[in-house]
This record gives sequence, C-alpha cells and structure tokens, in this order.
Amino acid sequence: MDRYQTLSPLPDRIDQLDELAVDLWWSWNTDGRDVFRHLDYTLWKETAHNPVRMRWILPPEKLEAAARNPQFLAAYDSAIANLAAARTARNTWWANTYPDLQGKSIAYFSAEFALHQSLPIYAGGLGVLAGDHCKEASDLGVPLIGIGFMYPQGYFHQRISAEGWQEESYERLSWEDVAIEKATFPDGSPLITAVPVGDRTVLVQVWRVRAGRVTLYLLDTDLEENAPWDRELSARLYGGDRETRIQQEIILGIGGVRALKALGLEPGVFHLNEGHAGFVVLQRIRDLTEQGASFDDALEQIRKTTLFTTHTPVPAGHDAFPFHTVEKHLAGCWGSLGPHRDRFLALGAYDNGGGPQFNMTALALRSAGVTNAVSELHGQVTRSMWQSLWPGRPVEQVPVGYVTNGVHVPTWIAADLADLFTKYLGANWLDRQDDPAQWDAILSIPDEELWAVRQALRRYLFTFVRDRARNRWTVERVGTPRIVAAGTLLEPDALTLGFARRFTGYKRPELIFTDPDRLARILSSTERPMQIVFAGKSHPADETGKHHLQRVYKRALDPTFGGRIAFVDDYDLHVAHYLVQGCDVWLNNPRKPLEASGTSGMKAAVNGTPHLSIGDGWWAEGYNRTNGWLIDGGGTSDNLEAVDAADASALYTLLENEIVPAFYERDANGVPRRWMAIVKESIRTVAPRFAARRMVKQYVERMYAPALEQRLEVSR
Repeated sequence: MDRYQTLSPLPDRIDQLDELAVDLWWSWNTDGRDVFRHLDYTLWKETAHNPVRMRWILPPEKLEAAARNPQFLAAYDSAIANLAAARTARNTWWANTYPDLQGKSIAYFSAEFALHQSLPIYAGGLGVLAGDHCKEASDLGVPLIGIGFMYPQGYFHQRISAEGWQEESYERLSWEDVAIEKATFPDGSPLITAVPVGDRTVLVQVWRVRAGRVTLYLLDTDLEENAPWDRELSARLYGGDRETRIQQEIILGIGGVRALKALGLEPGVFHLNEGHAGFVVLQRIRDLTEQGASFDDALEQIRKTTLFTTHTPVPAGHDAFPFHTVEKHLAGCWGSLGPHRDRFLALGAYDNGGGPQFNMTALALRSAGVTNAVSELHGQVTRSMWQSLWPGRPVEQVPVGYVTNGVHVPTWIAADLADLFTKYLGANWLDRQDDPAQWDAILSIPDEELWAVRQALRRYLFTFVRDRARNRWTVERVGTPRIVAAGTLLEPDALTLGFARRFTGYKRPELIFTDPDRLARILSSTERPMQIVFAGKSHPADETGKHHLQRVYKRALDPTFGGRIAFVDDYDLHVAHYLVQGCDVWLNNPRKPLEASGTSGMKAAVNGTPHLSIGDGWWAEGYNRTNGWLIDGGGTSDNLEAVDAADASALYTLLENEIVPAFYERDANGVPRRWMAIVKESIRTVAPRFAARRMVKQYVERMYAPALEQRLEVSR
C-alpha cells in the first residue's frame, strides 16, 4: 500500500479501510459501497464513487470521527468480514462443484476490462462483458486470472462542440487515484518482463488489480528504459494505426504469457476474449517446442487448452494485417519456432476478398479447441462467415458453438430495486439469481410499490442529467444551446426512451428520425409526451459514426422536437448506470444480423426498463411477446433504404399504438397496470436467463471444466 505512506495514518479501529478501497470488490457489493457512502456522501458523489480518490481528500478529523461512529463501524465491520470471505476459495460454487480441480486456474485475455469508471481501460461492450465475466467468476469462486492492458491514457473523454461534433481528449491517469498496485517479484522489486517486437526488446511492467477472488494483471510499456515510441504502445486503448495495433497485440499475447510465467502462474486453460489476444498461441507453442515437443504435438496441446470467444459478426471488424507487417514485427519472437515460421503464419492465413492476409480471428479459430459466439443468432452468422476454414463441411457442422452474453446483476441493479427484491424474493435472492423459479415472485410485488421505485429511478436520472448540465454551464461556461441539448428541458414524469451505445452506421442511431414530423407528433403530445435520451461515443476513426452523432445532436437543438431530445456526453460506466436504471424503454435498432449480442438492453430489462428492439443479438432469444417489443418492418430487400423505412414505420406504430398508451393508461390510483405487467415480465424473464451467473456457469460446464479435467487425466 505504498501510495498511502504519505497520508496521515488511519485510526487503529478502521485500519483496513485502505485495503477495502483498493479491492474493487466493494464496487458491486452493497456492504462495501455503504462504507464509503457513510464516510462522506458528498465526497462520494463528487469523486464519482472513487474511494481511493476520497482517501486523498478526506481530512484526518473526518476519519477520526468515523472511527467513533457506531453506524459507520457497523458498516465497516460487515464489509471487512465479507471482503475476507470473498477472497477465500472455500465454500464457493466452484469449490463445491469441482473439488478435484482445486488449484487449477484459467487465464482470461482481453484487450479491455470495464470494472469501474475510475479505471478507464475500456471502450464499450467488449470491456463491459469482460468486467462482468471477472466479477461473476469472483462471486462463483471460478479461479480466473485476467490479462489485459494498463492504458495510462485510457479511452478518450468526449465533449460535443457547439456545432455538434465529437471532440476527443485524453487525460493521463493519476495512478494515486486508482485501485491498482504494482505486481512484484518475491523480493519486492517491480515485475517487469521483456517482449521482442521487431528487431528490438520492449520492457513491460505488470500492474495488479484486485476484484475479490479474481486478480487482473495489466501490461504497461510506459517505462523510462523504453524508446519514446515504445512507451506509447500501451498509452491508449485502440489508438494509433495498424502498425500500433499489431504491436499492441504482440504485447498482449506474448507479453501476457511471459508475465504469467514471471509471476509463477501456470493456468490450465487460456481463454481468448476476441482475436486481439491471438499471439498467446505463438508464445505457448514456442515454450512447448523449447521443452522438446514437435510443432504438431505443441499445437495439439494448445488446442486442448485454448478457448476462443468471437464477438464480431462483420468480416471487416476482425483484425487482419499484411504478411510482411506480421513478419516484420514478429522477427524476434520465433526462437526455436524459426523452422516452423511458415506453418505458424499459415494458421492466420485468410482471404477476405482482397488477397490473403494474416487474420487474428483465423489464427484463434485454427488454434482453439473450442470456439463460441455470443448469442444463438451470432453463432449461425459466425459459422457461415468462417465456413471456408473447414472446406467440405456444411455450415451447421462448422465447430462454433455459442454462449449468450449475460450481465453481472449485482453491478447493474439499482439499489432501490435490490431492496424491493430482498423484500419479496428473500434476503438471498442474489445467491439464486439464475434460478427462473425464484423470479416468479416478481409477480407478487404490488404494482404500486414497483411503480414508485420506477418513478424514483427516472427522477434520479434527471437529477443526474441536470447536475451535469449545471456543471457544463458553471464550470465549463458552455453556451445555452449546449445546455438545452444536455437535457435541461426534459420532464421528470414523461415517458423516456434511452438509446446509449457506440455510434456507428450499423446501429442506425438516426432511424427514429426517419419521419421527423411523425416523431414530433409523438413527442409533443400534450397529455402523453415522450422524450428520448441519447448517449454514446463514436470511434475516433469512424467518420460515418461521427456524422451520425452530429446529426442526432442537431436534433436535440431543433425546436421542432420541443426540447424532448437530449444528448448526454462522455458516456461511461457511471452514466450507463443512470440510463439503464432510469429510462422507461430501451431502444435498440441495429441492422440485422450485425449485432452479435448486445448487453445494455439486458441491464435495462433487469431494472424494469423493457426492451424495444430489432430481433437481433440476444433479443432474438429473449423476446416472448409480453416482456417488451419487437421492431419488425418485414423488410427482406437488399435495398437498405427500404428496409430502414419499413423498420422506422414499425417503430412509430409500436410507439403510437402500444407503448405510449400503455404507459399513460392509469387507474384511479395513478398506476399504469398494463405497463407494470410488461415491466414485471421484463424482469422475470430476463434476469435469470441473461445474468452473467448463467453465462459463466456455462463457460465452466461446457469449456473450462472439461479442458481442465482432460489435462488432469493426462497428467495422472
């Protein structure tokens, strides 16, 4: 805990407070959050829920007072006891289900992890999924080790100019304000490993992040010993050009395996979350051949212990590099594999229509023993997309399964709703969250109570939106139009749609504006108004996405819509919590079948925000006709404009004839009974089926445990 040596010491009675602050376990456990809320609620809000930052600001007298406060001490004692229990491997689902596999571990490689907004090493859905996977593994006791990047500049902050253009800025991370520690060798020296990149060696420092039973090890090249350009390799998430990207992927894959060896860790299974981590395979084959294995035997061992999850249903979305670029940057990586260089490169060979290139997904598909997509529909798309790698096999026999994504319920559920669930489902409802039977009790919650919570959550959202707008006005001195666009004219009691995701063409963020006059009539109804909150970033290199964003922002300024369109900038985990909990309807209208899964709608649905979506991704499995709405224009033409027009018309019809009437149809007590039936069905059906608990258990049962058991049999 070196960071705290310059601070005033903690009172003896609460001397483990820093230990709690630096373990992100607190971020998804009520006991942990309550400690810091009770310590100083104003500061808790001002720091965007960052207890490490709070520790620097809190005066000694505040800590002394807390150490004498019985209410605070009760919360503190409970949290410390639960944290200790959450770090043990005893009496967990994993320990009880797989006692013979104790001592084994799974290495989970991902280019991004979203654990908390104070650690901005994520861009979007891939990182959120990885973070939720790690948290659920911790809860279940699954011995997962995360491997990723420590990006000193993280992902970009977004501001919108007066003309509506996205402006990107990068803020160097303040190490002192983040729940992260240096990984060390047994003698206490920093753990640094060397990675060959091209004709040089890049030094990589390893950082550690604690998340209950799961530990993440994050790689960082920003060391004085490295050349300036190499120090920048890990600076930003998805920054730079293709040359930067391949070098980052070498650091992640080869450097990640070397870091595990330096730590003395020997995972029994390697899980590659997307193709970015494909070079794990190269380092592992090299290690095995240096131990005497042939290339064929090494590859066979790799296949038995490597799992691969693909998230991208668009061919152009998979990283591919010219062979000369790959050979240039792998020049120092071969070692004993030198004679087999061509055989390794052939594992990544793939022609997507522009000539053969080295494709990271092809490498992973050919090297992994088990591959999965992230929804049932995505599995079908993936098998068709990559069929050529298995010539002669029919599409249905291409070896790609699926595990539909899920969301970590304790992270995403609103506190008010969690209290209501405790009252009607029982104190241990989270322990049984993947049991559909327990969720039938949702139907017994009085409509009045659930409606009151839903109204409160919407008002929390608008308080948050207005506080951000006020900050833009008073601190940043932005102009009046930007304050209007930020949502200051929204009504706390009006039906509110949320659209928050990455702005890119296939997600069709402007679909709802296809017929602006018809939309304006829906929004501006005197007795039944509707409003829409947009949020999301466009990738810095996605010019089409930026134009979509700019045009949506302009709609928020258009008087035609009466201030009922808002754009909340700088979308991150903190903003996402308010949106998925506080909106009334979650809108998703991608171009089918380009949405692999999607998880934001799951987060919303478990909070009682029903889904309004195209039948793509997870919604193709989740929709049951009573738990939300399906947008289906019936378009099957190759004419995309015609399909968009048909889908937009279907969307308007749903809003006019079903959604708006159901929301505003109230009984004598002011309760929308028909609406509450949809809300309850949304929670009841989505919560157990699309929880990360179900997802991680399926990974364990279908992939992790069989691979570990097979390895155990071989070693006997």
